[in-house]
Amino acid sequence: MAGTYNIADLFESLVQAMPARTALVSGARRQTFAELDERAERLAEVLRSRGVGPRDHVGLHLYNGHEFVEAMVACFKLRAVPINLNYRYVAAELRPLCLDADLVGVITQRELLPVVAEAVRGIRAGTTIIAVDDGSGVDVPGLEARDYEAALAEATPRRAPGDPSPERSGDDLWVIYTGGTTGKPKGVMWRHEDIFFAGLQGGRPGGDPVTAPAQVAEHARDPDNAMRLLPAAPFIHGAAQLGAWICLFTGGPLVLQPGRSFDARRCVELIAEEQLTTITLVGDAMARPIVDALEAGTYDTSSLLAVASAGAILSPAVRDRLQELLPDALILNNFGSTETGHQGSAFPGSETGADGRPSFAMDEHSLVVDDDFQPLVPGSGQLGRLARGGHIPLGYYKDEIKTAERFVTIGGKRFALPGDMATVESDGRITVYGRGSNCINTGGEKVFPEEVEEALKAHPDVFDALVVGVADERWMQRVAAVVQPRPGCTPDLATLQAHCRTLIAGYKVPRQLALVDTVERQPSGKPDYAWARGIAEEEGAS
Repeated sequence: MAGTYNIADLFESLVQAMPARTALVSGARRQTFAELDERAERLAEVLRSRGVGPRDHVGLHLYNGHEFVEAMVACFKLRAVPINLNYRYVAAELRPLCLDADLVGVITQRELLPVVAEAVRGIRAGTTIIAVDDGSGVDVPGLEARDYEAALAEATPRRAPGDPSPERSGDDLWVIYTGGTTGKPKGVMWRHEDIFFAGLQGGRPGGDPVTAPAQVAEHARDPDNAMRLLPAAPFIHGAAQLGAWICLFTGGPLVLQPGRSFDARRCVELIAEEQLTTITLVGDAMARPIVDALEAGTYDTSSLLAVASAGAILSPAVRDRLQELLPDALILNNFGSTETGHQGSAFPGSETGADGRPSFAMDEHSLVVDDDFQPLVPGSGQLGRLARGGHIPLGYYKDEIKTAERFVTIGGKRFALPGDMATVESDGRITVYGRGSNCINTGGEKVFPEEVEEALKAHPDVFDALVVGVADERWMQRVAAVVQPRPGCTPDLATLQAHCRTLIAGYKVPRQLALVDTVERQPSGKPDYAWARGIAEEEGAS
């Protein structure tokens, strides 16, 4: 029985309570809780034999699949720390992350070995490389890389099911690296107990959190409480990892779409095949293809109870169309960040706040503060910074300066400032405008890219869009749009400007347009504003 809010202890309590229940579906592969536990124990022994121990960092450079889940469980069992590595990074991007995270080893795909070999050359991360066979047959001369399945087959689990692990505690660490949307990736350090309550919703999504660790298995034992969840985003995105563990702690099963690519049609097919109750995704980048797939075919979606976006907000046009296609499902914009965990939800019918922006019902630990860290008066219309207290991270790994900037003391309590600007409605809902770091200053007026992007994506010729500020001699910055049209469409600037003026103030309307074949986004679906700014600046110069 789990005695602490430790992820490994809580998982093992589920294994004891329902060993034969399906925990994981990954393509054609199905694993019970006992089978997942046994494979994770074998991997833990492989890592232990290579000297991996408590608080050591192991990089997970993997596509979505059962190996990622097994590796997370194995690390937690050892009291080691899994580190999410972006598999789209080239070696020059991956190496600084390996160094910053102080990795002692990497678990990767075989086809990615050349990138890993270059990234870990001469550093400790290169001492333990384990490669998942993906059929590529790739090998790198001089790099010792153990085969994942062969290593597990040769290992003998040291721990028998049910054996207690008194060394573990709620103070063990889980570090999630940010996607680097607004700067270099940063490792957010969570205690297990804090992330259990802040990110995993206390073991009871949508309800009151548990009050004792033993209640997690008790709650999950009832099959009526079990989620059947598909995380559409890659596990290199923290929200997908958290969604996976939320599902497992309800009794599962967790359903995965293996591989590196998001397949919207396959995602929709899995609703009926696995009787999914929940799909989590990241914004319009994933929701739009799902809308297109639903429009193109006939699918049984009767089991689906909720589609939740986290990490990026669904635009009203996409949200409303998804609701039309899935009338019996709850379409949710969930709000949170790597630094806060789950912070609130926008419920249909009460989700529009000031200026038509998404408005969230947040918990009692959330508030909006001014520059002097004083809470804003509800209904004042004043813009401030969103803050979250209660269970929050320890800070950023090896970055005391950023930690001091983002984690502050207000009224004697510690708060995280994720960087979002917001207002407080008269009824207490919090309306979010976007990240202050991306805010465009045009002629002294502040424009948040998200609101302009939502206006653009409401036009029928626009498939996706990003908005940035570029230098302007007269206005300091001008609003520039980078747009991916729908196939066969070529919207011009005047047409889009006229459309936007019906939805947003004139000073927010784009003054510049660049059409592209594809809007680049992070693997998680989050916007790549650095790429968009480069496109916009090139367009402006020409």
